[in-house]
Amino acid sequence: QVQLVESGGGLVQPGGSLRLSCAASGSIFNINVMGWYRQAPGKQRELVAIIFSGGSTNYADSVKGRFTISRDNGKNTVYLQIDNLNPEDTAVYYCNVGGFFRGRSYDYWGQGTQVTVSS
Repeated sequence: QVQLVESGGGLVQPGGSLRLSCAASGSIFNINVMGWYRQAPGKQRELVAIIFSGGSTNYADSVKGRFTISRDNGKNTVYLQIDNLNPEDTAVYYCNVGGFFRGRSYDYWGQGTQVTVSS
């Protein structure tokens, strides 16, 4: 079984910062892409940022310059540093990992962590 455990969400004031973490454990190998998505109330889940095994990254335009994704391959962990938060960033943030092992692709999701930006 594979588990993705997220942490780091919470309530923060506008302009504040948070650091989200997501650790993958269990029988998971050859992780290629790790990413963060978010879903605000009444909206569809959207991509926030992804990072590939080689270190290349992609960000949603709305978070460029404020969010930084990183990963620790040895710990199968992905991080999201979120700076200069604004109320529009309020959402449940989900981590996602994907890869290819023994001829099959895989894709796992975390349970989500709430980020609320409010004064």
